[in-house]
Amino acid sequence: MMAWFLSKPLPAGVPAPDFSLSDESGREVRLSSLRGRNVVLVFYPGDETPVCRRQLCAFRDHWSALQARDVAVFGVNPQSAESHARFRSKHAFPFPLLVDRGRQVAALYHAKGLIVKRTVYLIGKDGRIRFARRGNPPVEEVLAAAE
Repeated sequence: MMAWFLSKPLPAGVPAPDFSLSDESGREVRLSSLRGRNVVLVFYPGDETPVCRRQLCAFRDHWSALQARDVAVFGVNPQSAESHARFRSKHAFPFPLLVDRGRQVAALYHAKGLIVKRTVYLIGKDGRIRFARRGNPPVEEVLAAAE
């Protein structure tokens, strides 16, 4: 019963599960099409909640460093495209927010629970997980894992 609570993120070194989700504009994002780039996935519980807002704003505020390391960033949670569009616009996020209806991708990445478990992944250019941590790790720590 408490297995979801105790689950750990996928370990570094394993291939990242492929997925396809739509962003807040309805554009499809497929992980496998991003091979050759570093990809950050930020699984977060809710748009416009204080910790989530701070976490995503930190990625926005480090955007030039992320761009310099060829890092694509995506926020991921099950809220609607409309909610994501408002959240992204209000805080000027330079990266898309993906709609994970039913939390299937959260499940693939061990971030599914009663609510989405705040989890950050960095997937390397080779499609393997290079960084995985629950909570709100500093952007610099995530960036240090980029190839």
